Amino acid sequence: MSTDPYDNDNVFAKILRGDMPSFKVHEDEHVLCFMDIMPRGKGHSLVIPKAPCRNLLDAEPEVVARVHRTAQKVARAAMKAFSADGITIQQFNEDAGGQEVYHYHVHVIPRFSGVKMGPPGVMGDMDEIRENGEKLAGSLED
Repeated sequence: MSTDPYDNDNVFAKILRGDMPSFKVHEDEHVLCFMDIMPRGKGHSLVIPKAPCRNLLDAEPEVVARVHRTAQKVARAAMKAFSADGITIQQFNEDAGGQEVYHYHVHVIPRFSGVKMGPPGVMGDMDEIRENGEKLAGSLED
């Protein structure tokens, strides 16, 4: 586990404070789901806790449970909204584990048979991302 402190200026902390815009899909008192602006597939979203934690390794168990309950809810909505054939869930921890933003987060990526995931780090079309976010939000069930 890292001894590095939580960085209150990471991009997801800025989104939570409203200092940076996002395409919100779902929000409650504990978690936020928004669209990834560098999507690896149609409908790629992120689920993050509102609690400040770097990753799974330092998150409290109830934070992990809330994030994953929401990820499951979003995954079910994504299957419906995009007529997906499957879902990829990704979660990275620390540099060696592939983590780039040091705020615990889960990727929910709709998948389609025969379609490979897009490359990482490529900015998506903002109009398409917004439309996909609205479609995903409209498929969420309580």
